[in-house]
Amino acid sequence: MDVEGFLAQMEQLLAEARPVPLSASVMVNRKDFEDVIDDIRASLPEELRQSRWVIKERDEVLEQAEREAEQLLADARVEAARLISDTEVVRQSQRQAERILEEAREQSRVLRLEAEDYVDSKLANFEIVLAKTMRSVEKGRERLRGRLVSDELAATETDEERAAAGGSQLYDYEAGS
Repeated sequence: MDVEGFLAQMEQLLAEARPVPLSASVMVNRKDFEDVIDDIRASLPEELRQSRWVIKERDEVLEQAEREAEQLLADARVEAARLISDTEVVRQSQRQAERILEEAREQSRVLRLEAEDYVDSKLANFEIVLAKTMRSVEKGRERLRGRLVSDELAATETDEERAAAGGSQLYDYEAGS
């Protein structure tokens, strides 16, 4: 299950939770909620491992491109040495070797840029997933904090209204009246 699924599971736990009488609060099973949070933590390292794998793959692609470039350069040198017999042939082989070398460098540069773009896109996607997760967690925490604050305000207002009305009709255990 992905992080979004776990967040949906948390929302479902909140939706199915028993309400606390005379308040907007609900009672949530701590163990169930902690299990979902543990599942979220367990799912994140897989994405991190994937990003490490992408970086490793990029390095392998770059190494392969460098090996190919070196092989092309070696081939160009062999070809140039074989054609040394004539001055014009030597000039032509040098131009061809430079062209091959430049093509190899360009090909290596293109492969490196493509690999970096690929890694960057994977890391950007991972960053988006993490940002969404963080926003969802923050919203959930804000909802919980908002409910607690509104419950405390409602309780305070009720006590103040009773005091203004000249006392309470209910028995106050602490005051003994």
